[in-house]
Amino acid sequence: MKFDLVNTPRVLFGQGRIAELGPELKRLGDSVLVVTGKRGLRLSGNLDKCLRIIESAGVSPTLYDNVDPEPDYDTVDLGAAEARRAKAGAVVGIGGGSAVDAAIAVNACLGLMEPTGSGIGGDLFAIVWDNQAKKMYGLNASGPAPRALSLDVFKRMGLTSIPLRGPLPWSVPGCVDGWFELHGRFGKLPMTEILTPAIGYAREGFPLSEVIASAWAGGVRRFREDENFQNLFAPGGKIPRKGDIFRNPDLARTLSTIAEKGRDAYYKGEIAETIVRYSRRVGGFFAPKDFSEFHSEWVEPLSVNYRGYDVWELPPNGQGIAALQMLNMLEELDLRAMGHNSAEYLHALIEIKKIVYEDRARFYADPRFSDIPIDRLLSKPYARERLGLYRPDRVLRRIPAGDAALERGDTVYLTVVDGDFNAVSFIQSNYSGFGSAMVPDGLGFGIQDRGALFSLEEGHPNVVAPGKRPFHTIIPAFVTRDGEPVFSFGVMGGAMQPQGHVQVLCNIIDFGMNVQEAGDAPRFRHSGSSQPSGGVMTTGGIVNLESGVMPEVVRDLIRLGHRVMPSVGPYGGYQGIWIDTARGILIGGSESRKDGCAVGW
Repeated sequence: MKFDLVNTPRVLFGQGRIAELGPELKRLGDSVLVVTGKRGLRLSGNLDKCLRIIESAGVSPTLYDNVDPEPDYDTVDLGAAEARRAKAGAVVGIGGGSAVDAAIAVNACLGLMEPTGSGIGGDLFAIVWDNQAKKMYGLNASGPAPRALSLDVFKRMGLTSIPLRGPLPWSVPGCVDGWFELHGRFGKLPMTEILTPAIGYAREGFPLSEVIASAWAGGVRRFREDENFQNLFAPGGKIPRKGDIFRNPDLARTLSTIAEKGRDAYYKGEIAETIVRYSRRVGGFFAPKDFSEFHSEWVEPLSVNYRGYDVWELPPNGQGIAALQMLNMLEELDLRAMGHNSAEYLHALIEIKKIVYEDRARFYADPRFSDIPIDRLLSKPYARERLGLYRPDRVLRRIPAGDAALERGDTVYLTVVDGDFNAVSFIQSNYSGFGSAMVPDGLGFGIQDRGALFSLEEGHPNVVAPGKRPFHTIIPAFVTRDGEPVFSFGVMGGAMQPQGHVQVLCNIIDFGMNVQEAGDAPRFRHSGSSQPSGGVMTTGGIVNLESGVMPEVVRDLIRLGHRVMPSVGPYGGYQGIWIDTARGILIGGSESRKDGCAVGW
């Protein structure tokens, strides 16, 4: 067993708790996590021997109880939505890979192990920080609607919205092309090596974790009509349970093909041919050109300054600028004086979210098809103008969109920072649980249903059109200060994502929480805003609150006119890495509501 130890005054071993190493590290699962630096101290042997070597090196370790004497993993800093996926990324990192290499390795595993929310039948977005160049890059790897799919198709069917299941919500999956775009610019290791962990897990199997097993079972029960889906995700007619070993040899073959033959195997070769052939059989609209002519787009990330921190998001067709608009408005208020999660504070965030989401419903779309007034939307004067709608003493039921002349989503988020402080903030999704619930023959993955987020309202900026990308909910985020990287993070969960970004940032910047506290703190989620896919808010929507919000706060929110519904689940999933380049330290935080963890190598 080898341990890599950072050259800091303390090294901590622990199980199932937050521990500090340097400043802080979260450790989950049944392994001991140890931070490493570029000049790490390498140790071998059992735990007692390692402790003796550590002490002889002049480092004072702190030992918690319930320590595994033979940990199965020794890897900072990588945050991912589930522990085994994080392990795959760390293995790649230890092997000399870049942050992007590790992110691709983790994402490939996520598509296998968490097909409820991700996979190579979906899209991805990423923000990459090149620390040597001090430059940020953005990648939009979301695919368009088929060229044969137009508004007239839905009119002839008599539909007023696009269904979530079946072939109608399909758009070209951008994930694999996104991998190769990122790898071509920032990768070090060959794709054959990067995809090896996912291929091995797919072939040999892995045990289902608890949260994912629950969502998996729900999907299998709901989507009984598709034979391919059932054969893949409920082999032998049995729904896998927590701890069961699941194997996906079809996906192992698909990933092996991609690793050996490159992205063209997916978009111009046998994988595209299989998808198109399946599409024709089930009434879809895919054609070979939809795949062969698709390419991801490098975009310029956008930012606003919030109390001295530059917060970065990607431009539409995603919803990232909603978080920036909210922060611009919140900067005008003294949130610290209100008190964290007080009724006054929550009311302010909820109402400002509602105001911003009216702009989201009105303006956010594919900029190749619509003129989006981004400069106006992100300006400080516009924020102050829109803040004039806010009423601290009552709830807004209807809100007009500004004159600037989604409530579901299953997603995975991960972030990686390497030893040179290069970073990637990476999010990937098949949209709603299991995407469209349709699985092409023999490929081992399902196709996304992201096209369900198109509007069918003629003239709307987000109306469906051939070759157009739909409005997108998945958004990575990044924070810099004085030109240096500070925080790489994201929050999964459909329309929750901008709300989650803002709550995490306010927790850190306004209330001084660390990266783990900021994710663990009780959240709200507001639903019922007007939508880019259609529908207008008329009642003020619904506020979900976690149980950690005090009862008197709930009472006061109700008195203000909020429709409050306590709920257990819909608060997103957070991962983040705080980057302290001056001290050479990374601090990882991971969502306590999910199966994920923060690990390091």
